Order: sequence, then structure tokens, then C-alpha cells
Amino acid sequence: MAAHNLPQLYRFCFLMCGQQAEAEQVFQDTVREAAFLAANGDAPSDRLWFFREARWRCLALAAKGVQPEALSQETAEITESAPEQIAQLEPEQLAAWISAAPEPQRSALALYYLDEFSYREILSITELKLPELSAAISSGRREFQAWLNASAPAATLE
Repeated sequence: MAAHNLPQLYRFCFLMCGQQAEAEQVFQDTVREAAFLAANGDAPSDRLWFFREARWRCLALAAKGVQPEALSQETAEITESAPEQIAQLEPEQLAAWISAAPEPQRSALALYYLDEFSYREILSITELKLPELSAAISSGRREFQAWLNASAPAATLE
């Protein structure tokens, strides 16, 4: 994995875990595992390996913690102001929301909002089928838009 991809791997871990300490742990464990494999002549084949490995580590870590109660989420149609609303958020707010989403929605949204991967790559990392990925991203974005509307209202034109 090229050094310029490491910040994206950390961001992914942060979005998946929602907490800096956990994200750092998963990130470091993933990079150590890659170094161990490389030292033994079995280096990861591509950058997607890092994200797949980090995803499984994040999910295992989350399974040990308190699980959020499944609630029906309000939804809203995606608005043109969504990028501006997202820009108002602190990274911790975005990570807290995404990390609280149920799986596979959490993984799909974390990868989607990194704006780094094609849909084919997201399918490969999450091991979902296209209809499952589409549903996870679509419903997640509508739920996120409703939360954005309440947390970071769009500026109104006067």
C-alpha cells in the first residue's frame, strides 16, 4: 500500500469505529499484519486487502462493545445542500453517526463517504451483492440526510 493511501485507511477505521483510540488500534494492527505477511513473502496483493482486513477488525472490535439498539430511523430526501451540511460537521460527528449504523450499512457508508472507491471496489471490500450495497447506501444516505437536517441545518436563502 502506498504511503498516500494510509490516511484513507485511518479515516476508514475512524468512521467504522467512531473513536480515535479504537481506530488507531485497528489501523496499527492492520499495518502490522501486512508487514508480517510481507516479511514472510506473502505481501497483500492490493490496497483493497488493507480495507477488507481493517473492516473485519473493526467489526470484531464493535462486536465486543455495547451494541446499539435497532431503531427505525427517520429519512429525508437527499438535498443539494448535503455537501455544505456535511462540511459543517466535525469529523467526530460523522464518525459517531456512521459507526452507530448497523452492518452492512456502516461499512458501505464509511467507504462511500471516503469518496475513494468505485462501486465495484466497495462490493469487493464489503462482500455484498449489488442490490444489497445499493439498498445500504440508499437507505443510509436518506437516514443520514434526516440527521443532517436536524444537526446541521442548511443555510436558508433570505
